[in-house]
Amino acid sequence: MADPRPEYVRERVAESDFGIVQRPLPLVERLANIGALRKALILVVLALAWEAYARYLNNPLIVPTFTATLRAFFERSATGELPLKAWASVKVLMQGYAIGLGLGLVLTVLAMLSRWGNDLLEALTAMFNPLPAIALLPIALIWFGLGNPSLVFVLVHAVLWPVALNMHSGFLSVSNTLRMVGRNYGLSGFSYVVKILVPAAFPSILTGLKIGWAFAWRTLIAAELVFGTSSGSGGLGWFIYESKNTLDIPLVFAGLFTVILIGLVVESLVFRVIEERTVVRWGMKS
Repeated sequence: MADPRPEYVRERVAESDFGIVQRPLPLVERLANIGALRKALILVVLALAWEAYARYLNNPLIVPTFTATLRAFFERSATGELPLKAWASVKVLMQGYAIGLGLGLVLTVLAMLSRWGNDLLEALTAMFNPLPAIALLPIALIWFGLGNPSLVFVLVHAVLWPVALNMHSGFLSVSNTLRMVGRNYGLSGFSYVVKILVPAAFPSILTGLKIGWAFAWRTLIAAELVFGTSSGSGGLGWFIYESKNTLDIPLVFAGLFTVILIGLVVESLVFRVIEERTVVRWGMKS
């Protein structure tokens, strides 16, 4: 390769000549840029505040210390009681969540394919979405009796409407350009919904899944408290109720701590992973 002509040769100019000097960020700032570390620090601060307030109050029948709660949590986890109660609740939750998600998808697809389906979804959500799921508990007892079918029934109600509403609003927000692209490719019906509408509306869909999960989880714990008083069995809700009856307040807080812990795990290991592998990777969210 021939050497360049001398008039085109330029000396390399150091960045410092322009007053630009790249320096590594301080350690504190680098650590502050780690989201998981920031959240962990917030949790530590909350735990310390809990411990300090409980020691100041000095009344374990009202607020036990964080260390006492952790002790009760690990003791009952070691015996297997807490994991069994948690798994009993999670199994019921997964059943109701799956059924509610499926029904929400069916209603939303019908709403996008026809005006009658859209009117049906709007009418049903207007009627049932404001109705608290726990208010259906007496009807569930009459129809299904004591047991898991009644729990699944109220969970489906808790999941169905927020999922359907967010799916529907996400589908409606899809741009006309994407819709025309799908039509130009000859897509219609279910394939049009799956290949065009679902990816474009996935941020709204994921929001609906998160809201449905939160509604279902708190509804399940509340319903188990009621069923526990009647049948003497249940998951985490019954564990909390039974511990309250025996005035073992650290165990009550250990059950609540387990509910919170499962919520954090689902948010971090399920929804966060889905979000990173979909909407973040697709450039829909930074």
